[in-house]
Amino acid sequence: MKCIKNETSRQVTFSKRRNGLLKKTFKLSVLCDAEVALIIFSTRGKLYEFSSSSVNKIVERYQRKVKDLHSLNTKQIQENTQVKEGDDINITKKLEQLEVSKRKLLGDGLDSCPIEELQQIENQLERSLTKVRARKNQLFREQIETLKEQEKCLLEENRKLKEKECHKRAEYEDMFAAQHFKAPL
Repeated sequence: MKCIKNETSRQVTFSKRRNGLLKKTFKLSVLCDAEVALIIFSTRGKLYEFSSSSVNKIVERYQRKVKDLHSLNTKQIQENTQVKEGDDINITKKLEQLEVSKRKLLGDGLDSCPIEELQQIENQLERSLTKVRARKNQLFREQIETLKEQEKCLLEENRKLKEKECHKRAEYEDMFAAQHFKAPL
């Protein structure tokens, strides 16, 4: 969409669309019992307006609402910023604690640990090792089951091939016997 170049065509289009817009605004206010204000300035600066009550009252109400929303948004932004800063600090602390815990689980930084903490670390490692072994054993069992199924399939296939081979050998022997031992006429 672009501006109409011809001034006469532009003025005619403006008049038609302005009247249509004013009509739609009126219908909206009547049908929906809405408070509506429409302000239009032409390119020559002429004012056209429609209001279901008073344009000034509606504009003042709009300005109050915008100001209230702006204040509310500013307050929410400040609160969110404070919460996020607090979250960032908490996350940083937790991250540091996890790093220290990780180093201790890897055996680093144990010199300053009391015996109780060392015992907790050892218990944690044993629990983790138990879980790792359980998972590994589960995977081995699943692999064994899969291999047993494959073995069954291969044994069945082998049995069918041997059976087929026996039938072919019997057919060959019958054919061979028939060719070499024909009765004289």
